Amino acid sequence: MINFVSSSRYKINKKSLKVLVSEIISKLDVSPDLTINVIFIGRNKMRELALSYKKEEVALPVLSFPYKEEILEGEPILGEIFICYPQAILLAAERNRKVEETILGLIKHGIENLIK
Repeated sequence: MINFVSSSRYKINKKSLKVLVSEIISKLDVSPDLTINVIFIGRNKMRELALSYKKEEVALPVLSFPYKEEILEGEPILGEIFICYPQAILLAAERNRKVEETILGLIKHGIENLIK
């Protein structure tokens, strides 16, 4: 199961992302029974997370946090992926790609880090 959490100011198409992320999960041979939370945040929140967990004072495009204990409210959970939406927009512009394509790449990177 994939859960998306975002502010209304971030324009994401949850339905299409869910389908595309499901395809990534099946290709990476991750159990579809595991829950992954994808959370879209702004630059300030990402800077706080990066400083707290990576000792870097920058807004990273993506951070992932695997859960050691796989039970949260009775559901097996693989982890959480935090995407900095403003950074995703900048990356898309730099790479001359669509924002959704860039976000998918960041989510894939996050999932790969969760399963390592």
